[in-house]
Amino acid sequence: MSQLTICLIICILTAISYVVAKIPMGTTALLSMIAFVLTGCLDASTAAAYFGNTNGIMMLSMLVVAAGFNRTQFVKKCSSSVNKIAKGSLTRMMFGYILVTILLAQFIQSSLVVFGIMAPMLMASCEDMDISPSKVMFPLAIASIATISVLPLGSGATQFAELNGYLEANAYTEYIVGLTDPMKARLPMLIAVILYCVFLSTKFSPKKPVIEIAAIQTKKDTKEALSPIKEKCGYIIFILVTLALIFQSKLGVPTWVICFTGAVAMVLTGVLSEKEAISSINWSMGFLFVGSLAMGGALTQTGAGEAVGAVLANVAGKINNPYLIGFIFFIVPFLLTQIMMNRTVMLIFIPIAILACKSLNANPIGIIILVQSACLSSFMTPMATPAVPMCMAAGGYDLKSMIKQSILPAVILCVVSVGWIMTAFPMF
Repeated sequence: MSQLTICLIICILTAISYVVAKIPMGTTALLSMIAFVLTGCLDASTAAAYFGNTNGIMMLSMLVVAAGFNRTQFVKKCSSSVNKIAKGSLTRMMFGYILVTILLAQFIQSSLVVFGIMAPMLMASCEDMDISPSKVMFPLAIASIATISVLPLGSGATQFAELNGYLEANAYTEYIVGLTDPMKARLPMLIAVILYCVFLSTKFSPKKPVIEIAAIQTKKDTKEALSPIKEKCGYIIFILVTLALIFQSKLGVPTWVICFTGAVAMVLTGVLSEKEAISSINWSMGFLFVGSLAMGGALTQTGAGEAVGAVLANVAGKINNPYLIGFIFFIVPFLLTQIMMNRTVMLIFIPIAILACKSLNANPIGIIILVQSACLSSFMTPMATPAVPMCMAAGGYDLKSMIKQSILPAVILCVVSVGWIMTAFPMF
């Protein structure tokens, strides 16, 4: 039996365990990691390094920063202001939060950070309006994930250069991606995300948490209010962390360092006690994230991505319909990013898409933007992106409820993206 086959069997058993939910997801993730190492599908040193992954540190740090911010009165004041404007309407409230989230997502390239900034305020609004967080956390996560870098602002202004780099590396420079091409391609998807998150998503979300909410608590705080100095420290730290993340590329400081510094500052200034900071971290979701990295690493190391890509390129070469080709190059990377890191999938599939177009003498711009869009829209499983485990913790979701909520938006994004992009950027 080949290592690829063994790897796929372990992945399937892990997914079954997640769905059945007889074993905690964090424990299942670590067990699968051990299985990958023992069977030789993953190097032991690589697996150990995942515990120090910068995205994982960033996720746990943002939980602490969010908990500190939630300890201040600012969150309650902001949520009260939003609720007054919403006048008791869940739709109006969601419209405001989704728009702000999308705006942040244009300047901050990490969906995890965007979600971590917005979740405490949305939770406070839910508390005031007596709404379960499970109704609203998933759409907030979709907006944080699927709309990253759509507009040519902040990190979005570099998307065209990255795609041109792929074209140059694969010697297909007859076509050039323009500065506004990624925006032109993904703008209808952005509109679809807004409409879905505001008007439809809450109708498909659980009415109450499926599992216990263990992060960014929403229960009314019986603790004493912070002193004026600590209150101001909480504001200043959160604002400085947010600004540093927005201007991270200019500062030259790694994102995880900014988040980690903010978490430590919350404790040093007394906004959170050490015990409160530790209790705000959802360790189960942290272990789930580490195990997810291990699964993606094992699939990469055993060549699963390349095997799927080779089949995909062969199928695309036999199809004459550009919309079917576009559908294949969207849906396969989209599904693969649910179990592998999106950057890895992009590195595999964008070159494959370019070479497939080159063999057909076709325009590759629409196809490679489709692949990029698919990889940046992974939200169905906790293995997809670090923001998903944080969303699951905040909304009280298990894997089954996540997948159930994800089907409709996944279909919408696929239809809108393929239909529009293959029309706006025809292959032939």
